[in-house]
Amino acid sequence: MNEFLAGLVRWIVRLAVLAAGAVLFLSLLIVVALLAVVWGARSLWARLTGQPATPWTMRMDPREGWSTVYRSTARWSAAGRRAQAADGEPGALRSAELPGARADVV
Repeated sequence: MNEFLAGLVRWIVRLAVLAAGAVLFLSLLIVVALLAVVWGARSLWARLTGQPATPWTMRMDPREGWSTVYRSTARWSAAGRRAQAADGEPGALRSAELPGARADVV
């Protein structure tokens, strides 16, 4: 009896995994089909109106990420704080002042 129940549970688990895989595959297939229909309709509309069909692209410039990190690093580094102090920004450290130092300690 134990072998029969173990075999039955094994087949039920196999069928459940197969059903979950089929649902995932079909949902991804539907999403891709919908995107293809939208893309085709957009291309057809551009052709009918005489406009150029612009592709769907992700505009990403690697230099932009580098400059963002570089600006952020310069703000937190000692050289960046000295440059801010030289520019006269409020709240910037003077070059002789250490972070966390108290003014009343001689």
